[in-house]
Amino acid sequence: MTERGSLYALLSGNFLIGMSVIAPAGMVEPLATDLGVSITSAALLLTFGAVVLCIGSPLVAWGTAATDRRLLLSVSLAVLAASHVASALAPGLAVLMAVRIVAMGFAAVYTPQAASAAAMLVSEKERSGAISFIFLGWSLAAAAGLPLSAWFASEHSWRGVHWALAALGFAAAGAVALSLPQGLRGAPMSLRSWGSLFSNPLILALLAATILGSLGQFIVFPFFGPLLGRLSGATTTEVAVAFGVFGVAGFLGNIVASRLVTGLGALRTSLLAGSSMLVGAAAWSLVVGDIALVFVASAIWGVGFAASNSMQQARLAMAAPALAGAAVALNSSSLYIGQAAGSALGGVMFDAGYLRSMGWAATAALAAALLTIWFSRRTTQ
Repeated sequence: MTERGSLYALLSGNFLIGMSVIAPAGMVEPLATDLGVSITSAALLLTFGAVVLCIGSPLVAWGTAATDRRLLLSVSLAVLAASHVASALAPGLAVLMAVRIVAMGFAAVYTPQAASAAAMLVSEKERSGAISFIFLGWSLAAAAGLPLSAWFASEHSWRGVHWALAALGFAAAGAVALSLPQGLRGAPMSLRSWGSLFSNPLILALLAATILGSLGQFIVFPFFGPLLGRLSGATTTEVAVAFGVFGVAGFLGNIVASRLVTGLGALRTSLLAGSSMLVGAAAWSLVVGDIALVFVASAIWGVGFAASNSMQQARLAMAAPALAGAAVALNSSSLYIGQAAGSALGGVMFDAGYLRSMGWAATAALAAALLTIWFSRRTTQ
């Protein structure tokens, strides 16, 4: 298949990864009701999944740097698809949690190594655009997959969502296996390689920004539906619409960012995306009692969500081209550190009744992330 076909296949895999990681955020309340557990307990699916992803991404990058990308990526998607079959059949939260922990170990393989494969498929000039393009799969997951799964789980069954993801997963695995050329391998990783990454000030600044941004996002995101239900009286349909507005804005924002990055550069595009998230989170916190205004604030917040991470990955790949897979794996790990910490902090605040304060805590973390991105320009220079 063509180079473009390979990029589309990698994008489809990222869609499955995105859905596998964030789908529980849209199903927290139906899961809690069906399994007879608290909302905070159901949200632990996100927290523990993030811990596995955080640890797994760099370890997998280390152990599979020289492995053929076609084999590695197609197998990871196939196993993840099988995990959704097991999730659909899980009798309770304990089994569902065990399946998710194993599944996220395989999910940790995909995104950083797909970014590495994309970088190998195109010229250096096209690298940022290619990485941003395949990350559109994540944007599509937030734009279409998450609101649909939230609505379907609320109105019908969260198990049906897992059956659908299983079918999509096997299809994506087949697409990657058929489209990627053989022989795409990265440079073998050594302790010296990791040392060169951790001694790079730009990489450290970018990883810190990723952690802070993800922390801010996930203080609110796993509790998005319950918060809107309690603070604005939103119905399940309105919650699904809010997820949809957020996701569609994220998808469009990532498309715009992939076009802008060639002219503005990854740093300026990243600053624009981070500013959008900050303004949106602050607006969301101000208007959360009015569902119509929440839609507007969610759109502003969502515009920068996927684009911000795409630009982080692009800047990391350019900071260490020979170790792009490992650098992006560290970004994924940082993303999941923030996700685990944010969802845990959000759970504590939700249980304590600090519902309105959750948005402001998210805003503070996103402000710190934006400042860190701004600081990173000095390390670039």
